[in-house]
Order: sequence, then structure tokens, then C-alpha cells
Amino acid sequence: MTKNISYRPLQQQDFDAVIELANRVHGQGYLNQARLQAWYQQGFAKGINSHFVAYDQGLESTTLAGFRLCFATEQWRIDQWCSPELWSHATEQVAYFKCNTVDENYRGLGVGSQLLKLSVAALKQQGATAGVSHLWRQSPGNSAIKYFSKCGGKLIKDHPRKWQQDCDNGYECIICGFECYCVAAEMMITFDTE
Repeated sequence: MTKNISYRPLQQQDFDAVIELANRVHGQGYLNQARLQAWYQQGFAKGINSHFVAYDQGLESTTLAGFRLCFATEQWRIDQWCSPELWSHATEQVAYFKCNTVDENYRGLGVGSQLLKLSVAALKQQGATAGVSHLWRQSPGNSAIKYFSKCGGKLIKDHPRKWQQDCDNGYECIICGFECYCVAAEMMITFDTE
């Protein structure tokens, strides 16, 4: 089947599809309207939106193939799961890659990489020099770490049980259930500033 993928900035009209895909891929309770609305606002700086969606414009229907959510510099909280003392960039210049999600039917087609490229371009326009993320070590075949590393990501530090706090607030890990033992790999991508 030929895919006709188009990319554009996330809009509020995309919220229902984004929430459905996020909860299907990451586990029930991962995303809801209130959380997505808050995250959406965190992606803007200088009037620039750093969130992107990818749609398959099929002959009979349009399907959300994937999305990327990012937080602009100083629009996110550096918490105990971050290691700014190990970062090679000033904290006020670091954006956050919150979530990259691709429908299983569209994996391996470069959708995630293209979403990342678009977000990096937007984050650079906002003034960021790097982006940090927490990658899921338990992803099938370690695909999250492999993908982010291929895109230039460097490991900063591993954080066991990072997502347990989300489980305490209703998130059900697709591997562990409500008692999450998954490890988050804190990784950073430095942006080409040319």
C-alpha cells in the first residue's frame, strides 16, 4: 500500500486523533484533553509552534500516522529526572522532546525522523540550541533508543522508574501496569546552529 504522508503543525482540531493514538501506543491514561491542552501551550515561543502531526491522505480516509510534541525552552520544568549538570548547554537554551508517537502501520517509513526534523527546525527558530528527552528503554527491540541515537541523540543518564509518578495519577504502563519499573534514558540532541 502506497502512503501519501503530509506534515503540518499540530492544531486543536487534531487533539482527538492525537489522544487516541497516544493512548493506544503508550497505554491508557497517557494523554487526555486537559493534559494535551497544557502541553500544546508549552510548545509555543515567539509565535512558533514546535508540535507536528503526520497524516496519511488516503483515497478513502485520512489517518493520523504520527505526531511529535515538544516544549519550548523555559516552557517546561527541569525535575529530578533531568541532569542539567551533565548537559553541554545552558538550561535556558534546552527544549524538551516530550513525545514522539507513530502508528504501528507507519513505522519504518521515516515518519518519526521527519517529525523530529520539523520540530528541531521550529525549536531552533524559537532560540533553542539543544533538546533533551526521556526515551523508553523497554521499547520493542530498543527502537526508541536506536531511533533517537540515529538522529544524533547522546545518552546523558538512565533513570529507573521515571514513569511510576504517572501511574500514581492514572497511567497504565503497557508493560508493567500501574506499578511501572521501566527505565527512562535521558538523551540530548545538539542542534546544528548554522
